[in-house]
Formats: sequence, structure tokens, C-alpha cells
Amino acid sequence: MKTTILEGTKAFQQEMKQWMDHMHQNPELALEEKATAEYIAEKVKSFGFEVAEGIGKTGIVASMTVGENKKSIGLRADFDALPIQEVNNLDYKSKVEGKAHLCGHDGHTTMLLGAAKYLSQSKNFNGTVRLIFQPAEETMQGGPAMIQDGLFEKFPVDAVYGMHNMPGLEIGKLYFREGKMMAAVDNWEIALTGKGSHGSMPELGIDPIVCGASLVMALQTIVSRNVSPWQNSVVTVGAFLSGNAGNAVPQDAILRLSIRNMDATLREQVLDRVRSITKAQAEAFNCQYEIKEGIPGAVLVNTPENTHWAAKVARDVFGEEKVVETLHPYMGSEDFAFMLQKKQGTYCMLGNGDTPMVHHPEYIFNQEILPIGAAYWVGLTEAYLQ
Repeated sequence: MKTTILEGTKAFQQEMKQWMDHMHQNPELALEEKATAEYIAEKVKSFGFEVAEGIGKTGIVASMTVGENKKSIGLRADFDALPIQEVNNLDYKSKVEGKAHLCGHDGHTTMLLGAAKYLSQSKNFNGTVRLIFQPAEETMQGGPAMIQDGLFEKFPVDAVYGMHNMPGLEIGKLYFREGKMMAAVDNWEIALTGKGSHGSMPELGIDPIVCGASLVMALQTIVSRNVSPWQNSVVTVGAFLSGNAGNAVPQDAILRLSIRNMDATLREQVLDRVRSITKAQAEAFNCQYEIKEGIPGAVLVNTPENTHWAAKVARDVFGEEKVVETLHPYMGSEDFAFMLQKKQGTYCMLGNGDTPMVHHPEYIFNQEILPIGAAYWVGLTEAYLQ
């Protein structure tokens, strides 16, 4: 089994590269992935899967049943890109200005397509495998959208599994962790409204930039002075948008926040501090304010039994030296967390080697791991649906 699966997926590694190259050159952002979804659907249909499209707007579920076993397993990959300009000299570089697959979602989808082709040819399982191709992971919208659209009611599974490449981890190794693995993220926007004025007469205006600058610094005290050093929390102001001219006091300012917590109770405490500090700072500078709260975040919690079982399967497929079960938690976030709230399962990391981090303009998904990821999916399917 160890050699057969990996050799089988390596046999069409060049074809997988072609699939990934196509998606990488034609990136689409969250919930705009119409052409990508059509490309994925065409592939899995050609493999003989029963395909449902438009789940959660652009999501896809491809199902195949072999034999009479009633057991079912769900395998999930994401396929949205990022609004970041790629800075690479790849022969398959993004053709779209300001958009690129700089998180590896094109690679994730390619690995699941590779598993789909292998499984359709071998049919070495008894039961139902469901391939969940999910949009809009980057905005935390896709998972909730598919669930709300009846994902697990229309396409029932006993458990669901996810995987992500990770720069900095040894290439080709699979890393597992039971319990809390990734933080809940809350993407908020704070709008400050002041009063515009000529830059030479600031006394006639209300400056939202000064208010916003003070607010940025005040928000940094939440983690440093309100969160225990033994707990995990991050408050990042990633965007501060205001004004266009150096000689004018603008009317408005926008702050965009990424708030991450590894504990549900701590999350509520941190969010309350963001609200109260924003109110106090706005009042202090005589500005009006509005907080636009995004999709409520969720901590990604891996089911222990499923995690240990998946790691065992990985050892059977790749060997003991290729599996690590002591991965540290990440403050990054994943909307696969919402699926794990509904179903048991686990989410693992696949080492991408010594490359720039995901979301970096020079990030590169290492295509050498494509058959490894595909073999992992096949291994899980064949082991569960014996």
C-alpha cells in the first residue's frame, strides 16, 4: 500500500502540474471563482463523479459511490485567490493584475483533483467519497456559505478532512495536532467620521486621521495589557485609509482589523475591548464612529480520534519518518473550523519547504508535493471505506 498509492499519484504528476498552472495563471477572488469552479467541475465530471455545482454560490461537491457500504468520507480543498500582486518569474505566473494564488489554494485543489482521478481509476474503496471544493476561504465566507446551503444535509459524511501547505515545515512531511490548532479570526472595519477642513485651518475641522492614529495605538494595549501572557491573541490593524491631499483634513477614515484568538471566552473579551476602546477614542476626538463586524470567528478544533487515525494512515502510506503529531498551534485562521463544528474530522499541514510565507508576494507552492497530497487523500479514503 505504501508504494502503490504514491507511485500511482506520481504517474500523473505532470498532468496535475498542468491543472495547477492553469488555475495559477487565472486567479479569481472569493465568491468570484466562476471560471475556476467550471474548470474543476469539468475535470471531476470527466473522472466519472456525480457533481453538484453552486453550493454556497460557487462551491462544488463531487461524489462517487462504490459498493454497498453506507459509510462516507468528506475531503475538502479551497480554490480562491488573493488580491495581492505576484512578484515571481514563474513560467505559469498569474496573468491577472493584482490577483494571485499566493496561499496555495490552486495546489490544494490540484491535489484533490489528483486523488479524484486515482480513485476513479482504482475504485479500491467501498462506500461514498465526497470531494468538497470550497470557495472564499480567504474571506471566511465559503465554509459558512456551503454549510448554510445544506452541505452536510444534501451530501452527508461521517467525517470531514482538510489540509494546507505550510512554508517553513519540512517538505513532504505531514503534520498533525489534536484539539485547538488555529485561531478564530474576526475581520472588522471601523469607520471614523470627522469634519473636513483646509490643512491650514485644522481648528475648523475634526481630524479622523489623528483620531485613527490614536485608536491604532490604543488597540495595541489590548493584548499587551488585557490578555494574559499565557493566552494567545492578536489584534492587527492591517489597513488605514484616509485622505488624498497633504493640505486637507479629510472627512473620513477607515481602519480594517484582523482580530485572532485561540479561545472562545478570550475572543469575546478581546472583541468587547475593541468596542469600548473605539468608543472612548472616538468620543475623545469628537468623531463619529461605526464598527462593521464581519462573520463571527471560530477556533479550529481537531477531533482527537480522527487526528490520530489520520496520522496513522499517513504513516502507513508514507512511512513513520514522514509524519509529525506534535505540530504547534497557529494564530492563522481557517474557515474549515466551521465544518469541524458540524462534523468530526481533522486538519493537517503539508510541509512546503523553505519558501516565503503564504500571502507573501514571492510565495511559491512547491509542486513536488502535489502527488503527496493526492496520495494522502487516497489513503484516507481507502482506509476508511474498506
